[in-house]
Amino acid sequence: MRDRPLLIGIDASRILPGRSTGTERYSLRITEAVLAAGPEHRYRLYLNQQRALPIVLPPKAELRSIPLRRLWTHARLSLELWQRPVDVLFVPAHVVPLFARGPAVVTIHDVGYRYEPEAHPRRSRLYLEWSTRWSVRRAARIIAISESTRDDLRRFYGVPEEKVRVIPHGVDPQFVPQPPEAQQEVRERYGLRRPFVLYLGTIQPRKNLVRLVRAFERLADCMPDLELALGGKRGWLAEPIEQAIACSRHRERIHLLGYIPEEDLPALYSAAAVFTLPSLYEGFGLPALEAMACGVPVVVSNRGALPEIARPALLVDPLDVDALAEGLRQALQPDARQRLVAAGLEHARRFRWEVAGRATLEVLEEAARSGRRRSEA
Repeated sequence: MRDRPLLIGIDASRILPGRSTGTERYSLRITEAVLAAGPEHRYRLYLNQQRALPIVLPPKAELRSIPLRRLWTHARLSLELWQRPVDVLFVPAHVVPLFARGPAVVTIHDVGYRYEPEAHPRRSRLYLEWSTRWSVRRAARIIAISESTRDDLRRFYGVPEEKVRVIPHGVDPQFVPQPPEAQQEVRERYGLRRPFVLYLGTIQPRKNLVRLVRAFERLADCMPDLELALGGKRGWLAEPIEQAIACSRHRERIHLLGYIPEEDLPALYSAAAVFTLPSLYEGFGLPALEAMACGVPVVVSNRGALPEIARPALLVDPLDVDALAEGLRQALQPDARQRLVAAGLEHARRFRWEVAGRATLEVLEEAARSGRRRSEA
């Protein structure tokens, strides 16, 4: 039986309308799921600018817009929480404020900067290291989005097991196989007239896209109809990837699609011949699950959380261009494709946001109880 209703604060600064990426989509979906899971509680959502949220708030939720151009988290949000404390603060995709009162719960998505430091600008790497170290020390409870991330937090930061709860993402219900007419429409919109290998994610070094381009070249030599489509916004240190595409002997068959609006994703996944996520490191790898849910065979790296999260996929060594090419070739074969699609559809059904929301709310309630016990001691 639950205790009295809580006042739960949520850092909603990463819930952005329009061009959201992985952690921003997580912030949106998990906030929606938590609000739905605990209607008896009150909620206060904090924004760093005056704007509307792309979600419908329940009657017991309020928005607090507290703008500040710089140091919003550690200065403005800290001040707000000090003056108007909550029972527990949830930080789904950022860092715990330096001077916040009361217990906090933070979601840690990955520690990729530890595994691939050269794939991050030095300033970003140093901030990620500091913010993660601070957050896992300050937080009353930590949510890891995969067992791999949980194990990394133990390994690199000595986080005790009892402080961490593994709560995977969900897959949005719109990710289902799309009809041929929807697939054809999205093909025309993005200029994809032939069978294509699809990648979706930020265009940055950690995603291993230079090797993907080289693997595609090996396939393209013997598959004249095959194309490669890279969808996602341009990230940091993208120049080597763009150079690899520009210098490719099959560059006219490689498409940089740019950012893909969320409404186009199900049809684009469904239209692909195969989806690949050959990353050097992933803390979760949600696009692999979304592709499975849309009935597409998936090829992923055997590193990070991907073997755990995308188990029915073909696993390949991301450092071996030939292995990546062979994995893609196998996934394109009719027998393997049928097997991968069936297993992927079944696997993706296990990941649901309502389950994640209920589990996250339980962690928030537990953290609030621990804070109450400390204040009463």
